[in-house]
Amino acid sequence: MKKIIITGGAGFIGSHVVRRFVKSHPEYQIINLDKLTYAGNLANLKDIENESNYRFVKGDIVDAEFINSLFETEQPDAVIHLAAESHVDRSITNPLEFVMTNVVGTVNLLNAARYYWKDRYEDTRFYHVSTDEVYGTLGENGMFTEETPYDPHSPYSASKASSDHMVRAYQDTYGMNTVISNCSNNYGSFHFPEKLIPLSIHNIKQNKSIPIYGKGENIRDWLWVEDHARAIDVIFHQAKSGETYNIGGHNEWKNIDLIKLLCQIMDRKLGREPGTSEKLITYVTDRAGHDLRYAIDATKLKTELGWTPSITFEQGLEKTVEWYLDNEQWLNDVTSGHYQQYYEEQYTQR
Repeated sequence: MKKIIITGGAGFIGSHVVRRFVKSHPEYQIINLDKLTYAGNLANLKDIENESNYRFVKGDIVDAEFINSLFETEQPDAVIHLAAESHVDRSITNPLEFVMTNVVGTVNLLNAARYYWKDRYEDTRFYHVSTDEVYGTLGENGMFTEETPYDPHSPYSASKASSDHMVRAYQDTYGMNTVISNCSNNYGSFHFPEKLIPLSIHNIKQNKSIPIYGKGENIRDWLWVEDHARAIDVIFHQAKSGETYNIGGHNEWKNIDLIKLLCQIMDRKLGREPGTSEKLITYVTDRAGHDLRYAIDATKLKTELGWTPSITFEQGLEKTVEWYLDNEQWLNDVTSGHYQQYYEEQYTQR
């Protein structure tokens, strides 16, 4: 049985990837490695936590001794690396934390993989999941391709760009089997409510203000998280060593237009008068170094591996709103901090 370590598997995107691999690939043993920072929530995986091919390990990728011991004990055949500090605002406040996790943590994993896989690189794989923010910003026209030069503008994107370069360096220097994907903004279920869409859903329910940076003119390409997990599955199994793929949802939206659409959906779902929620929109001082526009060209992924998004943004946003309204307890536990007790309640007794 092939054994795969998925780092950051208790996070938003990671939990969807873990769930997909556990359910779709029973032939694999999946080890979910997560530090359980504020963004890690094992309640995201309650539906699969007792599956025979799933196991959780708590640990920090910044701890090289721990990572080496994990590789020696588990002897994994592959790593799908999602563990990262990912919130831009937090990176502006504390850049070093992002350097340690996103750069040093990635190098620790690479070093362990290089050592333990040195005689069988062709039978192993290191898959690094990254972001489109490494490319910087776009004007009104054009899209990011796999050939776009890196031009990160925030400590977060700079740390991810650095980790991407390290993965490629280990491929080129040591001959490791690596692949990288760079994705656009994700949305969907289990999203920590510090990000735009879940924060806005929560605030609308609570009749609180919806903060919008600047004038809301910033444009993002939105990718439904389950489509992203499916793309990772495809790339992991089909991509040639050394390849990079952009993953995008073909959904460019100005922040203000997105929020107005979300307000319309929420008013309808909550039985409010049309226009009620829009009154909650509040414009706040723009984020430092706020990139104007991101747009992903995912042609390579479609042409070479056959992946395309399964739903439109409007469809995905409807599904997302419905999930949050149907899972009020999850949202309450996260916003109150109660979710952080889940590990102690469920796992320390095992």
